[in-house]
Amino acid sequence: MTESDAVVEQPANRATHTVGIVEDHALIVLGFEASLAAVDDLAFVGHAPSVDELLARGRPDVVVLDLLLADGTAPEANIEKLHTAGSRVLVYTGSFDTDPYLARQAARCGVWGIVPKTVSGAELVQAVRDTADERPVVTTEWAAAIDGDPDFSDVGLSPQQREVLALYASGETTARVAELTALSPKTVESYIDRIRAKYAVQGRPAETKLHMYQRAVEDGFLQAPRRRRWSR
Repeated sequence: MTESDAVVEQPANRATHTVGIVEDHALIVLGFEASLAAVDDLAFVGHAPSVDELLARGRPDVVVLDLLLADGTAPEANIEKLHTAGSRVLVYTGSFDTDPYLARQAARCGVWGIVPKTVSGAELVQAVRDTADERPVVTTEWAAAIDGDPDFSDVGLSPQQREVLALYASGETTARVAELTALSPKTVESYIDRIRAKYAVQGRPAETKLHMYQRAVEDGFLQAPRRRRWSR
């Protein structure tokens, strides 16, 4: 990423979100900071080589996280700390080819997206915006991490449970799902509980609506947004 990549068109009338990065390469941090300096809706609040150091200084709304850090911490541990702190996590990594297992770990932990370090400054800023606005950043890299993970296997949902999952995960309320499926609200709630339990057995989080959206997309019950193909 170069400074020429950092010029990004600024959407009007947007609330400001704070953004931090966990990265131990100074040039990448400088490029990221330059990209955010060109916009008004995202406020860069700092960087650190570890999650603990970044959180010691505050809790950014969005944290851009490298997977392969010099302190040797595991991606799932770092992501859990950030989630507990209330930050949304966007993975920004170059480890797809060298260690795809790390990307698979991140995909299982409920991150908002996984983007490669080959993206331009404009593309990275847009991915951060999507994360701040709670829009999943669906990329070919994220899809590849999921497709290559043998742990993403059939959870044994019935056809009706699949329908309930797809509707609920797409944003419908429990009452609306009941209306669309001709089920009672109590039955829909029971199905949602069973779905969460089945995913929990596999070690795949499904506690939140975001998690359920990700599980539905991963397992083909809900169509994903058009996948981005980043320029290289």
